Amino acid sequence: MASSIGSTLDVNSLVSQLMQVEQRPLTRLAQREASYQAKLSAFGSLSGAISSFQSSMSTLADSSRFLALKATPSDTSILNASSTSAASPGSYSIEVTQLAQQQKLVADGKTSASEAIGTGTLSFDFGTITIGAGSFNSTTGKYTGASFASAGGGIKTVTIDSTNNTLSGIRDAINAAAIGVSATIVNDGSATPYRLVLTSDTSGSANSVKIAVSGDVALSNLLGHDPSSATQNLAERVTAQNAELKVDGLAVSKASNTLTDVIAGVTLNLARTNAGSAISLSVARDASVVQSSVQGFVDATNTLIKALKDLTGYDPATKRAGPLQGDSTARSIDTSIRSVLATALTGAGSYTSLSQLGVAFQKDGTLVLDAAKLKTAIASSASDVAAVFAQTGRASDSLVAYSGAGSATRPGSYAVNVTQLATRGNTVGSAPVADLTIDGTNNTLQVLLDGVSATVTLDANTYASADALALEVQSKINGASVFSSTGRSITASNAGGVITLTSSRYGSDSSVTVTGGNGASNLLGGSPVATTGVNVAGTLGGVAATGTEQTLTGATGNDAGGLRILVSGGSTGSRGSIDFSQGYAFQLNRLATQFVDTTGVLALRTDGINASIDNLDKQRDQVNTRLALIEKRYRTQFTALDKMLSSMNQTSTFLTQQIDSFNASMKG
Repeated sequence: MASSIGSTLDVNSLVSQLMQVEQRPLTRLAQREASYQAKLSAFGSLSGAISSFQSSMSTLADSSRFLALKATPSDTSILNASSTSAASPGSYSIEVTQLAQQQKLVADGKTSASEAIGTGTLSFDFGTITIGAGSFNSTTGKYTGASFASAGGGIKTVTIDSTNNTLSGIRDAINAAAIGVSATIVNDGSATPYRLVLTSDTSGSANSVKIAVSGDVALSNLLGHDPSSATQNLAERVTAQNAELKVDGLAVSKASNTLTDVIAGVTLNLARTNAGSAISLSVARDASVVQSSVQGFVDATNTLIKALKDLTGYDPATKRAGPLQGDSTARSIDTSIRSVLATALTGAGSYTSLSQLGVAFQKDGTLVLDAAKLKTAIASSASDVAAVFAQTGRASDSLVAYSGAGSATRPGSYAVNVTQLATRGNTVGSAPVADLTIDGTNNTLQVLLDGVSATVTLDANTYASADALALEVQSKINGASVFSSTGRSITASNAGGVITLTSSRYGSDSSVTVTGGNGASNLLGGSPVATTGVNVAGTLGGVAATGTEQTLTGATGNDAGGLRILVSGGSTGSRGSIDFSQGYAFQLNRLATQFVDTTGVLALRTDGINASIDNLDKQRDQVNTRLALIEKRYRTQFTALDKMLSSMNQTSTFLTQQIDSFNASMKG
């Protein structure tokens, strides 16, 4: 567009200068948006800092970090050891005389791994081989005069049909069944080199294998194996045995080389024997782990405090204020965190503040740790140190244990009173076992266990005693897939020939009855007595609690609401108290989680800022629309002015010419 029309008037320049003045509202909007964007970025940084802080506090809220113990053997070539917070400091003498082994059985060789053998069903039972007056031939791998007692874990079966009746097919079928035995094929280089090797997945003398085969003779001749009879078609090349050791002179026998229940809270991993030369094992409080955890608490808190200070404070050196200086949300977060740190704990034991552990505020608002003071506190009571940081519950009764709490549970000390102990459902026979010979007339039982029903069939046999028959019943019931797949099981016991079946579960849903089958009266008599289990009952803090199996849960609506304790035994009546505390790391973790939640204050604040930015965009659009109209008006006005000036210039030129012409004619 031309700057003028026949005049010297520069319309573009004039409009541009005027529009610069008119556009000042846009500049102010841009400045406001830049301020909002700076705050948005600052809140993003703050959210990241709080998320990092929350992650640290979540880890430190675990009481086990502050109750760490270290198990140290004097000779790690004999065993390695680890410990949990459930262990107790102490020193032990350990002598390992035998390591646990898994049984290994080898079948006769075959000329090919792919030749058909036979079809049928393999039934695996696991138990203990007792030689007694008999013997074992290590050359042939066979027993003479031995007995086999089932461990009662249930019979496991593998079906061999036309799709898997080769040596390799049998191997794959056994492995796919995952029954507790692993199968491999070894080529020994002989004329019949392919030999099936069966290895028990679990070590220990009670995990020897007995295999009954129903089906083709060839299959039975290959794998039928009963160490208590002449049918031993497999050769035992490694005998199942327990680990044998002495702990402080006390003889211990365990099925595994990994021992988790010999010393409470300590796991022993046996590596080799040291018969006649005991080593020592020291279990001591690992103060370095606790100190590292507390230092981690201090460091994480200081990092957040510094982030808040940088975002909200004023730096006199640079004379610049933080982007969130004066922001109410940032101030509220800072105040909330400092309030938690400054408030004394309830129910935490002998330590109720950070200062008692050597954690103190400095002049700049950060924390500092006095390591020596913390070390003294740990030595005095590590459990009380844990209570300062984590959510913990500590019962005065050894048979009462803290198992959890609800979101509304309040810290404090709560009296525990048990009015009823949990029991397991059972059925007691009304008469001794009538016949120890089991056949097709008395071999089935219809069992209802914890509300689930199944029919079990006992093996035909003449059992040596009621104990042996009880073990068979236990094995078959526990082996029923409908029970084992849901974690249901029973214990069968004998007293004077009277069989008792007891559910492994506690509480009102615990029951076991034999409702039918041709063997019910033979096993339990004509009028067995069935008793349903009961839940634990009692009060927490003087208020009736809810009992579920062995767990008491505090009723909602009071301070102990949601508090859960496990009552594993003892007697009815007063059972002392349980001290429940929520330490600083736990409280700060919960607080930080609320801050960064999608509905927390940070999300609400950033949503508000984004809404303000959106509103600025709308205002900017409105201003731009108005400016377009103003610019259009200016151009129209100045264009009209330009035209008018042009017309006036033309008139002026014409008049000048006329005057000049008139003057010239007058002179002539």
